[in-house]
Amino acid sequence: MKPDIRTKRVYENAQADDGFRVLVDWVWPRGMTKERMHADLWLKEVAPGTPLRTWFAHDRAKWAEFKRRYEQELAANPEPVARLLEAAAKGRVTLLFSARDEECNQAVALREYLLSHSRG
Repeated sequence: MKPDIRTKRVYENAQADDGFRVLVDWVWPRGMTKERMHADLWLKEVAPGTPLRTWFAHDRAKWAEFKRRYEQELAANPEPVARLLEAAAKGRVTLLFSARDEECNQAVALREYLLSHSRG
């Protein structure tokens, strides 16, 4: 059985069925308080590195290449990936992100990566 991993903008209200909420941005979201976000964990170590984020700049034309490069970064940094997979084995995980683009962002790419590397 595949793990239940979802993505959600940090600016959306937390819901009881979000499960374990993990912020996966490198930078704290603008204007967001800890109290409002309701994140259980800020795992910035799993976010794309600064050079990759700067290069991508949320340009959809670079999406496929961004995912490829990000997957290389994730493969080279297995500890935070394993931490997320362990959490997902216990129940629903919601990956929180601040990007405006809800379809092409690091949380979406990370979710795909986690699902492809899960044992479920």
